[in-house]
Amino acid sequence: MYINQASNYLPSEIIDNSYFLDKNGMDEATILRKSGIKTRVRAGKDENTNTMALDAVEAGIKDLPYDIKDVDLIIGATYSPYDTVGTLAHVVQQKYNIDKAIVFSISSACSSFLNAMEIVEGYFATGKATRALVVNAEHNWAFVNEDDPVSAHLWGDGASAIFVSKERITTSDHEVLSINTEGHAHIGRGPGGVSLKPLNGGIEMPDGRDVFYNAITFMSEKTQNILTDNNFKVNELDYLIPHQANIRIINVIAETLKFPLEKVVINMVELGNTGAASSSIGYSQIFREMKKDETAVITVFGGGYSSGAMLIRA
Repeated sequence: MYINQASNYLPSEIIDNSYFLDKNGMDEATILRKSGIKTRVRAGKDENTNTMALDAVEAGIKDLPYDIKDVDLIIGATYSPYDTVGTLAHVVQQKYNIDKAIVFSISSACSSFLNAMEIVEGYFATGKATRALVVNAEHNWAFVNEDDPVSAHLWGDGASAIFVSKERITTSDHEVLSINTEGHAHIGRGPGGVSLKPLNGGIEMPDGRDVFYNAITFMSEKTQNILTDNNFKVNELDYLIPHQANIRIINVIAETLKFPLEKVVINMVELGNTGAASSSIGYSQIFREMKKDETAVITVFGGGYSSGAMLIRA
């Protein structure tokens, strides 16, 4: 399958590290040491997961090589929904009056983007769809407990939209060579490592150390495996786009793979951890920069736990 367009939306409000000193006692030096985050973006009072999703889609339409009404599969991906019934996928269908499309939303924490892409692959394989839209959005700040010194400083908000077709549409399309995902709920803290309980504490990370080591293990492993399975070597890879959780995690993954850090796409220093949207936002940021035949691996790790990787060639 082929990616025809990738776009994003980022809120305009920027929260710097000094914000947290009065909130929970976290000073800038500690935040930088623990996470590498300098600033994060926060949705405005009139924004939510659905509005950001719509804005990300709107940003991609102007360069889309077909009418959005030709989309026959819309998948939303988020763990921080504004509405659990009228989901981000449904509001996209409504806004653009997309008739007779398959529409639903999924959640698998920060692996949600790649799980959604793998589902698209399945619908294409069965002949039930030919053009898909995967829309990712996270409104982490709707659930942040600002008094929490462990994880309050980590989160950012944002959205992305990825348009996918079963057949190549233009010469600038990116080909999806391979995707694989896996659940790891039986390992370490599993579902207890990261949680979002709207009525019981909001978004929390009770065991960051367990998340840290498992994220490094599985994102490194998934990257190496997908390259090996497709007869690529690490030194042939042009871009690595990891889930944007923590700069220390990203640095260790690059070191483990012996991959140049300057070729790793990093946006969490300015945006914070934008959850399931983080890797797809990163991909959208380089979508037009990738030259013909260049390759990228998107690798993710999500709370629960779960992991995945996707190999793309421009």
